[in-house]
Amino acid sequence: MRKATVAIVGRPNVGKSTIFNRLVGERISIVEDIPGVTRDRIYAEAEWLNTTFNLIDTGGIEVGDEPLLVKMRQQAEIAIDEADVIIFLVNGREGITAADDEVAKLLYKSNKPVVLGVNKMDNPEMRESIYEYYALGFGEPFPISGSHGLGLGDLLDEVVRHFPKLEMDEKDDDTIYFSLIGRPNVGKSSLVNALLNEERVIVSDMEGTTRDAVDTKLHKDNQDYVIIDTAGMRKRGKVYESTEKYSVLRALKAIERSDVVLVLLDAETGIREQDKRIAGYAHEAGRAVVIVVNKWDTITKTEKAMKEFEAEVRAHFQYLDYAPIVFLSAKTKKRLHTLLPAIQLASENHAKRVPTNVLNDVVMDAIALNPTPTIKGKRLKVLYATQVSVKPPRFVIFVNEPELVHFSYARFLENKIREAFGFVGTPIKIVARKRQ
Repeated sequence: MRKATVAIVGRPNVGKSTIFNRLVGERISIVEDIPGVTRDRIYAEAEWLNTTFNLIDTGGIEVGDEPLLVKMRQQAEIAIDEADVIIFLVNGREGITAADDEVAKLLYKSNKPVVLGVNKMDNPEMRESIYEYYALGFGEPFPISGSHGLGLGDLLDEVVRHFPKLEMDEKDDDTIYFSLIGRPNVGKSSLVNALLNEERVIVSDMEGTTRDAVDTKLHKDNQDYVIIDTAGMRKRGKVYESTEKYSVLRALKAIERSDVVLVLLDAETGIREQDKRIAGYAHEAGRAVVIVVNKWDTITKTEKAMKEFEAEVRAHFQYLDYAPIVFLSAKTKKRLHTLLPAIQLASENHAKRVPTNVLNDVVMDAIALNPTPTIKGKRLKVLYATQVSVKPPRFVIFVNEPELVHFSYARFLENKIREAFGFVGTPIKIVARKRQ
């Protein structure tokens, strides 16, 4: 099910990032502490009243040295584009400013639900001035304090009340849904066009649940695919491209609906930090991943060129060591035929189930090869293992004491499971639980 998206918008220095951190709390999705996963505080998952939603901190968007008004306008525009509900934040210690009025004018045109939060209302006496904020035209203003966590429950109650009814995506189980993500100008549009023109496949457009995106059907070699267009990939231009961080927001909803995510890299310009940031979201979302090195036609071919580039990719994306790497050129279509088989393999492994008896044979053989560690005089005992879900494959290992399962030993077991069953292209999750 697609989650609602909430954006916090307002002029600088009203406390957007403080509110963001407070709302997210300790629920930021950090899957693994592995070097190379570059996380960005612009986006996180939050929860209120058993409802999970995506939260965008527009205060985390960097827009260079443009004048203040341009910065505010860009921050408001990104919120308008991406959000289902907008939290408009103002500073209760300063009253309504001209800059607040400018942001409000943009939000009037959005036709999105706007919830007004008046921040820095730390003292009860200050709340007597709350009524002046009705003048902004967004209904009841909610007095809050980001630094002390006051009033946030009432604010979130109102935010959740405005969430749209989000239906479950109706997916054909045999159809593979995949999206393309990457920083600007790595060739996402070119690769989509190259895939659609391949042997004149029959294509039809289909409305997607992601707003302003078009899903495209593709049929090839008796397999149905749906290409999930990254929201706004074909439009929105300068607002998004003025900063690379916007491309993260464009990718999030597409990742959410995908079975397989193609992480596009540019062979000509090499690997950038933004590449790792964007790929990290696909990994943390638990999606199958295929790394696609585009523009391979621009590289001087040597016997070692591909191996050297692959080694560089593996060094930068250690957390994606399970992802196959495909080298191709969307422009010339060279090696394009290698892409769909890689997508299909990753999708199959993403949905793979392993019989419990076979899984336990592999786990017990692994323990015989490398006995469980002893920590502070206690030895870890692995009792049995079972697979509890797919997409991604998730395994529960029942043990005597979960705290004895060191990350390195869990990684060892994961490697042995991969050796036995493959799982190329998909992350797998291992959770230790104490047997009741």
